[in-house]
Amino acid sequence: MGRGFTTYRFARLLLPAIFAVLLSGIAATSHSAEETAFDLGGNPVNPLKMASGKVVVLLFVRTDCPVANRYAPTIQRLSTAYANKAAFWLVYPSKAESAEAIRRHERAYGYKIPALRDPRHVLVKESQAQITPEAAVFAANGKLIYHGRIDDLYVDMTRARTAATTHDLDDAIQAALSGKPLTIQTKPAVGCYISDLE
Repeated sequence: MGRGFTTYRFARLLLPAIFAVLLSGIAATSHSAEETAFDLGGNPVNPLKMASGKVVVLLFVRTDCPVANRYAPTIQRLSTAYANKAAFWLVYPSKAESAEAIRRHERAYGYKIPALRDPRHVLVKESQAQITPEAAVFAANGKLIYHGRIDDLYVDMTRARTAATTHDLDDAIQAALSGKPLTIQTKPAVGCYISDLE
């Protein structure tokens, strides 16, 4: 009874601890999966951790937002101009937009930028985004240095200028690359409210 009983008592004391460790590991994995965006294959992706010291530009868009869609050429132009210096990502915050709908949208508007789904609005919160289209620029150290409009083309949802007179996103990217501080770190965007997707 001595050794067998001692082993039995030891196992009874140890098993709950083992189960607790296993359960906390599962919970941590599940929590970290919730605190992320997803690529179109359903894999968790954190664009800020993948940046490898690059400036990161997140562009929040929706397939059904006419203002966001009108910015597709500008977004493409900027992503091409800074391709070697900054990592660009399209972020779709709508829970209702499937990966296939997003792929169709990318094809229709000629996007060559990797796309992420953000159904839990993890990147929305981190970027303080409220509108589509809206941009967020993170410096190489991961700090958010700008969020807001791409430029001032739109006065409101129904009125647009013939051409933009300010280029806020371009200025923010240049500031992030040069390490210079921005005098204005946010500019209200015009478009479709992300809160409507809640």
